[in-house]
Amino acid sequence: MNRINKKLSEDKKLLSIYFTAGYPNLNDTVSIIKSLEENGVDMIEIGLPFSDPLADGPTIQDSSTKALKNGMTSQLLFNQLKDIRATVSIPLLIMGYFNPILQYGVEDFCKTCAQIGIDGLIIPDLPVDVYHEKYQAIFEKYGLINVFLITPQTSDERIRFIDSVSQGFIYMVSSASTTGAQKGFGPEQTEYFKRIAAMNLKNPQIVGFGISNHETFKQATEHAKGAIIGSAFIKYLTQKGIHTISNFTSLIK
Repeated sequence: MNRINKKLSEDKKLLSIYFTAGYPNLNDTVSIIKSLEENGVDMIEIGLPFSDPLADGPTIQDSSTKALKNGMTSQLLFNQLKDIRATVSIPLLIMGYFNPILQYGVEDFCKTCAQIGIDGLIIPDLPVDVYHEKYQAIFEKYGLINVFLITPQTSDERIRFIDSVSQGFIYMVSSASTTGAQKGFGPEQTEYFKRIAAMNLKNPQIVGFGISNHETFKQATEHAKGAIIGSAFIKYLTQKGIHTISNFTSLIK
């Protein structure tokens, strides 16, 4: 069984953390992953930096730009992660845009992910229809789960199609805006969380965008399996450094 599915079967609310590979420093990737696991994080999304990250807010965009300047590439990330499964057991996903994956070669990218122990991919700009028609067989060949995003504007019909194609969890974007931390969720977002929960989808949902502290984590997971924190964590890394990761995770759960 894929590590993502094993983790989703646990009787707990899950905390997933996103960070940008190669940031703050080029060789911080493995240290951040190990520290996050040691401090109780359930899943990790490793951001593959891209020059035009349309879905990302300013914090993640800035970290992506700096990671590229530091020299991060797909091949370098794979080199950094080649021995990661000797020390890390929680699910690892790579989140990135489709262009670098296409340039690397979709099958080669998936094959390398499988070899080093990556469990899934999140590709915001790969439409579910295109994935289903052209790439699903490749992903399944290498045992990779592809995670799709839904927003408050996604139709029920589209959500049910995504659910039928998915094999792990659905990334439930809390709002239609770009990524970024916020202080709390309003009535519209709460109703959206309730609406999706009431659809009784076969795949659990994990909420992302706008989660930054214990309050927003609790709100997001009231009707969902877990929550993803990205911008708030990257801001914390920027301000405090990677040696203080334990302090960050203790503020969330």
